[in-house]
Amino acid sequence: MAKSITKIGVMTSGGDAPGMNAAIRAVVRTCAYHSIDCVGIYRGYQGMIEGDFKPMNARSVNNIVNKGGTILKSARSKEFRTKEGRKKAFDQLLDYGIDALVLIGGDGTFTGGLVFNEEYKFPIIGIPGTIDNDIYGTTFTLGYDTALNTVVEAIDKIRDTASSHDRLFFVEVMGRDAGDIALNAGVGAGAEEILIPEEDMGLERLLDSLKRSKKSGKASSIVVVAEGDKTGKNVFELAEYVEENLPDYEVRVSVLGHMQRGGSPSCYDRVLASRMGVKAVESLLDGKSNFMVGVKNDEIILTPLDKAVKGKSEIDQELLRVSDIMTT
Repeated sequence: MAKSITKIGVMTSGGDAPGMNAAIRAVVRTCAYHSIDCVGIYRGYQGMIEGDFKPMNARSVNNIVNKGGTILKSARSKEFRTKEGRKKAFDQLLDYGIDALVLIGGDGTFTGGLVFNEEYKFPIIGIPGTIDNDIYGTTFTLGYDTALNTVVEAIDKIRDTASSHDRLFFVEVMGRDAGDIALNAGVGAGAEEILIPEEDMGLERLLDSLKRSKKSGKASSIVVVAEGDKTGKNVFELAEYVEENLPDYEVRVSVLGHMQRGGSPSCYDRVLASRMGVKAVESLLDGKSNFMVGVKNDEIILTPLDKAVKGKSEIDQELLRVSDIMTT
């Protein structure tokens, strides 16, 4: 165990995700277990620049494992993108005696950490926290499982209205670059069609599919659309196109938006966050840096941070095939 690390800083950055608080708790308590000081950095990189630090101990993270959001807050920082901003952050860390960082967030968070490490050789370990599940090097990111359950529950409720009024609902879910939420929620909620960025279905194929559904006797339908899907310019234009070409359908749009990020984390996300938090701290104490903690085949692994940033997560091809069969 490297003796040089005596105080670890932990921060959350980017969009919040359920499970971030559970990860903070795990980092703090692992530090306490190894008799290492832990400091909470508020408001991400901007808080680092401003020295918005607070010592944390095992008791300061009581009763947060079940809470959504992040007690450390999150903020974007244009200043950290400049050399001057990063120099201020480095000076603040030195002044406070912080020797290493655990960064909880997504691509943007990790990219900032890589640049910071390159300039100052500051030890960092990343924990992937984003509901989109779009980070290379891990099968699941923190918050994804909770968001998925939130989406399925919402679609189940929308289907009640769709069935009652014989309507076609387009339900937009988060997923700017990755269709994991749309694909899994669509299969889980029994959607008639699923539109994701990785697979361009095309307008004509969508119309043909909906015509077949109508012909087979379906009076109502649910189409799950990832926000990054390219079938139409946006979900409203897509709905308008279908209504114009299939006048038998009464079309409605529901954009689930930021409700997908909120709520109490699922048991899976709480356990995953706990495992990742322990691994992050112990990796730093073992002298490792510039890695992201991930999970693969239920084993906690490390992926070089640059690979996590540059790599591209892939959609589950088997599940795509399952969805095709299920929407027949």
